[in-house]
Amino acid sequence: MSTHPLKRGRERPVPELTLAPDIALRLGRLHEACGSARRSLALWVASRMQGPVFWISPPWTVEQLYPQGIKHLLHPGRVTFLSPTRAEDVLWTLEEVLRSGEVPLAIGDLPGIPALTPVRRLHLAAEQGGAAAGRLPLGLILTPGDGGAAGVESRWQMEPRHTRGLNNWDLKRLRARTAPVKDWPVTMGARGFALAQRKKIATDTTKVKNDLEKVE
Repeated sequence: MSTHPLKRGRERPVPELTLAPDIALRLGRLHEACGSARRSLALWVASRMQGPVFWISPPWTVEQLYPQGIKHLLHPGRVTFLSPTRAEDVLWTLEEVLRSGEVPLAIGDLPGIPALTPVRRLHLAAEQGGAAAGRLPLGLILTPGDGGAAGVESRWQMEPRHTRGLNNWDLKRLRARTAPVKDWPVTMGARGFALAQRKKIATDTTKVKNDLEKVE
């Protein structure tokens, strides 16, 4: 985790969690992860942080994390799973965890898109938790489909692009207050998630012409 000199006016530098060059999440705020691989993105975030992680999801969610399946990224003992009985209680629990300031990362695995008012409350809870504990927590909500929660600090979409023997993903920043829309190829390296090299597109027209002649 590192701090980058992003400033608004004369404010102090904003602390951020950096996943890779140009990929960072501001602490003390609520972010959104969507897409089929949104839980993989959440694990990437968790693997780059220290301390406990609270993972909050309704008990009827089909896709639940398997502790032994994540141990190559982070120790399962770091993760506390909470399963409120009602969908609205997921947001309430996430808010309380952030407000406590005792948990660096709180993840809410949501069945739908939250309204603007709960998102604002979660931002405020993260700020209050940071003021109480002296360190800013990070809030992350996982939403189905293409997401779309209003008021989030940033929105990220992650989709699997696996090939035989290789785990690959496409990560896209759909929204951020201080950065443009952008996408990156992601792979699983020896030390966990990492950016992959983009495949170079041939621009040599002579080579392309020769290849076409061979096909014909």
